[in-house]
Amino acid sequence: MTHSTGTLYIVSAPSGAGKTSLVNALVNAQPQIRVSVSHTTRAMRPGEVDGVNYHFVDRTQFEFMIEHGDFLEQAEVFGNMYGTSRSHLQQTLDEGHDLILEIDWQGAEQVRKVMPDARSIFILPPTQQALRQRLTNRGTDSDEIIEGRMREAVSEMSHYAEYDYIVINDDFASALEDLKAIFRANLLTQTHQQQRFSGLLEQLLA
Repeated sequence: MTHSTGTLYIVSAPSGAGKTSLVNALVNAQPQIRVSVSHTTRAMRPGEVDGVNYHFVDRTQFEFMIEHGDFLEQAEVFGNMYGTSRSHLQQTLDEGHDLILEIDWQGAEQVRKVMPDARSIFILPPTQQALRQRLTNRGTDSDEIIEGRMREAVSEMSHYAEYDYIVINDDFASALEDLKAIFRANLLTQTHQQQRFSGLLEQLLA
C-alpha cells in the first residue's frame, strides 16, 4: 500500500451496541472523517439510500467483483455478502481523510493483514440485558431472530481483545466523547504532526 495521510479506522460492535449512531454523530461533528460505503447483497431497508448506506448489488455482481480482486475484505453475515472496495478506500486516504470501516471481526482480521497501520475500535454495550433491550426496542425482529442476534453478539464480543481501543456505549454522549478522543489523539502523533507542521519544525531547529 502507498503511504497515505489519512488513517484507516476499523470500527466493530455487536448488533444493537449503537455503532452506527455513534459513527454518524462523530462524522456530523467532524466532517473531515469519512465512512466507507460497503457493497452488499442484502435487500435495501426502508429509508436507506443506494450509495449512501450501502452499494446494493446482486450476488452475481458481487461474485464478479470478488473474482476481479475488487474487495479489500468480504464476509457473509446472516446469509448476505458484504465487501469493502479497495480502490475507493485508498483514494479517500490519499486525499488526507480519515476513513471509518464498519465491519465485523472477520473483516477486521482481513484488513489488518493488508493494512497493518489501521487503528481498530470495538464498541461494547454496558450489559447483555441492555443489548437485548436495544434489539427488542427496534421492533423489527421476531423473538427468534433476536435470540439469534444475541448468540451472534456474544460470539462477536469475544474478539474485543484483538482491537486497539474499547468504547463502552452506556451513556451515548460519553461514548461519543471517547470516540472523538481516539481520533484527536491520533492526529497528535509524531507522524501526523510532522506532516502538518514540517515548516514549523524546520524553523524551530534552524
